[in-house]
Amino acid sequence: MPNRMDSGPAAFPDTGHSLLARLASPEPSTRARALDAVCALYWRPVYTYIRLRWSIEPADAQDLTQGFFLHLLDTPALQRYDRGRARFRTYLRVCLDGYCANRHAEGRRLKRGGAVELLSLDLAGAEADLPDAAAAAADPDGYFRRELIRELFTRSIAELRDRLERAGKPACFALFHRYDVEGSDAPARPTYAALASEFGLPVTQVTNLLARARREFRGIVLEQLRELSASDAEFRNEAHDLLGWSPDDPAD
Repeated sequence: MPNRMDSGPAAFPDTGHSLLARLASPEPSTRARALDAVCALYWRPVYTYIRLRWSIEPADAQDLTQGFFLHLLDTPALQRYDRGRARFRTYLRVCLDGYCANRHAEGRRLKRGGAVELLSLDLAGAEADLPDAAAAAADPDGYFRRELIRELFTRSIAELRDRLERAGKPACFALFHRYDVEGSDAPARPTYAALASEFGLPVTQVTNLLARARREFRGIVLEQLRELSASDAEFRNEAHDLLGWSPDDPAD
């Protein structure tokens, strides 16, 4: 998908070769690469969900997170996913609840150092970002979705930074981060004039650079949504819910 999205239905990415489609591939190497991508995107929502929904201490939550993805690798659970019955994240969350319930019922956990670790977990970062445990208990599916969206946006911001720096546009990302990331939670978001003064740029250039960064960011988010969507209909709904965008919207 090109960085700059064009208008019209043709710009809306096809889900036929999505991550979820590759999970069902008859080729073991294709399935393995797809599972790696699932692990990379979902480990943090899975870990956080285990910590709060199941009231598990960090060390045991780490073991359960590793064990869950090993379970997905060693069983046909992902191949049994039926996109006509549920969204993938809902199916994965149900599988996770079942896995944790079984481990709890058996009084077992993975022995530390006793299994191959699929993931390198930033536990300190995950612990620092733990939200209110009541949210997980009150609405497990909605909570898991929110955690996944947070991880998706975090990864999209990192990818935006890398792309703009490779393009020789570090100021473009710096402005985006200052205004749309830091500024979104600030009591008083900086004005474009204040940003122009801070970065030593004309206001018109601030406007243009922010518009470019937002287009790039939206494109990256859509790329990731396509990977996570089991159908075009699900993809369209997610894009509308997260970005307020549809394939018929004109380009910025």
